[in-house]
Order: sequence, then structure tokens, then C-alpha cells
Amino acid sequence: MNLISIPAFQDNYIWLLDNQHGRCVIVDPGEAKPVLEALIRLRLTPDAILLTHHHRDHVGGVAEIVAQYPELAVYGPQETIGKGANTLVQDGETLTISGRNYHVIAVPGHTLGHVAFYSSPYLFCGDTLFSAGCGRLFEGTTEQMYHSIQRLAQLPDDTLICCAHEYTLSNLKFSRAILPQDRDIETYQQQVERLRVKGKPSVPTTLQLERKINLFLRCHDTDLQKEIGLYSPPDSLHSVFSELRRRKDSF
Repeated sequence: MNLISIPAFQDNYIWLLDNQHGRCVIVDPGEAKPVLEALIRLRLTPDAILLTHHHRDHVGGVAEIVAQYPELAVYGPQETIGKGANTLVQDGETLTISGRNYHVIAVPGHTLGHVAFYSSPYLFCGDTLFSAGCGRLFEGTTEQMYHSIQRLAQLPDDTLICCAHEYTLSNLKFSRAILPQDRDIETYQQQVERLRVKGKPSVPTTLQLERKINLFLRCHDTDLQKEIGLYSPPDSLHSVFSELRRRKDSF
């Protein structure tokens, strides 16, 4: 498979997964024009659209794309029905599109109906998990988001985190403010700065890397807990997550 990121708006990414035989899947097309241009340029025909949640910057281009490809199946959670999706997906379901399986994972938090699509090694996680960060809570609770991210953390180390925004540098600056002596975070920030200066994306990233540099995946880390002054037993680590999210919201 060939993974293609299409920049959109100020910092969005729309994803194409190309099977290298002229067919592809489109993920979260917030606007149509760059997608349609890419399909023509790369000589691709879409087999389906996958929607992770209902926000406009993820569904806004669906109608125009479907107008060009009227038979296209558009898969999404209940909150996207009527906003672009014509085929409902639910947690635990497996979609088979052109011979490839996509596993649906419910990840409420950013929105209540948010889902992710996992087709090894690709994880299309919308606005749930970012490189070095996680999504804001517009509808769900911090406890919901914590458990959603824990579900994603169970995936294999080589999972490619195909998130929907270029937020990595701002997330790393927050991480450095919390753990200024963390060498993994410092080194990765320098790498990402070099990429962004060249106009290159910082994603996808791997889950293995995120376990090291993403504080929202390190709530069990006693050094992190010490820095934020919040010690939690294993059964209440969402309180650490909640404090991190609170601080990030005002950073």
C-alpha cells in the first residue's frame, strides 16, 4: 500500500491509502478540491471514504467528491450520517474494502461518536491521538478520552499514527514545558523542527515512538507524575491524564 497525505486548510491532513493498482480509500476529506486534484494527478479511483467524526473540517468535502463518484460508499459513525456518510459503522465492526480489512474502534472524547479505523499497520485516528498529544474534548469527558487512547495504545508498536492535524511541534513544546530534561522529547523536537523547516509533514509517526514522547501515553510514568504533583495508583491514571489535558488547554 502507498500512504499519501494531502494538506488541507491551515493544518489538516486528508489521507489516501493507495493499493498501487489504481484504487484508493479516502479518509476525512474536509475539502474536495485537493482530493479531486490528487485523484486525477495520481490516476486513482476511490473505493470508499472513511469518516472518523462529524466536524466540518473532516466531512466538508464529501458531497463534492460523491458527486464525481456517485456509487461511492461513505462509512462513518452515527454522528456523520446526514453529514456525508451513507453507511453506518459501529465499534468492533470490520469493513472489507477491496480485499483489505478495516477494524472500527470507538474512541469517544473529542466527539461522543468518534471512531478510528485500523488496517495494519495504518491507524486513521482523526482527532483522538496526535503525535505528542491528543485531541481537545468538545463533547466527551477526560475519562472517556483516556480510555479511548488506552484502547489505541494496545495496538502493535509498528502502528502508523495517521492523525488529521499537524500539531506536533506545539505538542512537543508543551511536553518540554512539563519535562524539560527528557532527552527523547528534546531529540524528537529537534527532528520535527528540521522536517517542518523543509515543509515536510511530521506524521505519520509510530506508536512505538509515541510511547516515548507523548505524555498522554505516559500517565503511568512516575517521573511525569512527580513533575505535575499528582501521584495515582494504576486504577485511577485518568486523573493524571485529566491534569495534563487541563494544562494543555491553557498552554
